[in-house]
Amino acid sequence: MSTERLNPAGLAPPSGFSHAVVATGSRLVFLAGQTALDADGKVVGESLAEQFERALGNLLAALAAAGGRPADLARVTAYVTDVPAYRAAAPELGRIWRDLAGRDYPAMAVVGIVRLWDESALVELDGFAVLD
Repeated sequence: MSTERLNPAGLAPPSGFSHAVVATGSRLVFLAGQTALDADGKVVGESLAEQFERALGNLLAALAAAGGRPADLARVTAYVTDVPAYRAAAPELGRIWRDLAGRDYPAMAVVGIVRLWDESALVELDGFAVLD
């Protein structure tokens, strides 16, 4: 796969995301929303950062099962129940992202929602990737 991450000069400088990702490959992988569920189907982690780390790990595990790696991610959406808490935790969430997924940032969006399927879940991540 080849990717080109575009951040035009006329847009605000991105932090932890790319404004656009042009991806060329032969396989498109759609990743279902992942929360902080463990193998038993229980939400783990009390804090947003703990749940984000588990949700991202789950997303990357699904991607790996399809033969992908973090740099193959073209788009990720974060659904959060508390946008101000997400903004406050952004530096820590950025560190978690870099530790698990590196610095090849996909196009991203954060969407505030009332609640997730599992009432104790604070964040859900979904996305898609392009593989060779």
